[in-house]
Amino acid sequence: MLQLHNSMWPGIVGKGEGSEPILSLDRMVQLTRDAQVEHQGFDGIDLNIMDPHVSISLNKDEILRFADGIQERGFNIGSIGAPIWPGTGGGSAMGSQEERQRFLDKVKQTCQFGQVLREHGIRKYGSIRIDSADSPAHWAADPAANMKKIINTFTEAAKIAGDYGERLAAEGEICWAGMHSWYHNLELMEAVGMPEQLGFQADLAHTYLFLLGYNADEHALVGKDYDEDEFWEAYGKMTQSLAPWTVDFHVAQSNGTVFGSGSHDKTGRHCPADAPDGKLDVVKCARYWLLDEQGQVRNNIQHICWDGCMFPNATLENQETWNKVLALMLEIRKDIGA
Repeated sequence: MLQLHNSMWPGIVGKGEGSEPILSLDRMVQLTRDAQVEHQGFDGIDLNIMDPHVSISLNKDEILRFADGIQERGFNIGSIGAPIWPGTGGGSAMGSQEERQRFLDKVKQTCQFGQVLREHGIRKYGSIRIDSADSPAHWAADPAANMKKIINTFTEAAKIAGDYGERLAAEGEICWAGMHSWYHNLELMEAVGMPEQLGFQADLAHTYLFLLGYNADEHALVGKDYDEDEFWEAYGKMTQSLAPWTVDFHVAQSNGTVFGSGSHDKTGRHCPADAPDGKLDVVKCARYWLLDEQGQVRNNIQHICWDGCMFPNATLENQETWNKVLALMLEIRKDIGA
């Protein structure tokens, strides 16, 4: 059965640094644990391995104790985010040789962390999440050269992942260099060409903005005043290109606007599951990503995760938020028969 996870990083991403206070991992886990819909709850959590939630520098015994604590609350751990960004000790995937090496070092450390979780038994599925850790504005100064660097860095990262039996999931998002349009993500996947070690992470809110051409007008697939038929034709084109590469999936709602907070650049706005201005038929959109032409779940995807990144703390702290999220995810699972 397809497992349903909640992401923990909304407690830290876009928080602090003049924004709202960080919500602890314990608090995010508790809110997730308390969600119930018809006696069903979440099956697990996805993590970013970054302070203050969980440190990449934990030793093996500390990781095992951490895993024990999560398991005692009844959860699996699925995908984990590598702290590849400059502010967390990593570096740009298109930066200097030193910066790119820091990026790769964090990928290796995260693979090692993930390996311990697998040995523990709490992590039976899931990918390691990465992005390019740089901005489209920097990328645009020399697109060809910068794209080549990102491809080379991701190729080396994929080799590292393969050494540990891991698969990387590259999160296409309008705020990440060389990953800010559906076309560039496809270019990246095909250029690396290692589908067993590097795949695509599809997020419904972020990929919706690909259709609209945010940060990449030349790759827009619909105009501002599209009708329903135009939307689904465009959605089909995007998913036909990227869904075969998809190894990790984030459920989300979007109102078509961008938002940033704290140190995070503006990117696709995540909206509550029942947002009145939500633009997506989330269940139908999920089907396009998750099912292949034979109606089977793609690429051994064994779990899906909700992403409410940069939700206000009042929304995160409202237990009804998570009940509605869980209800929507249960509807997706029922719809695809998984």
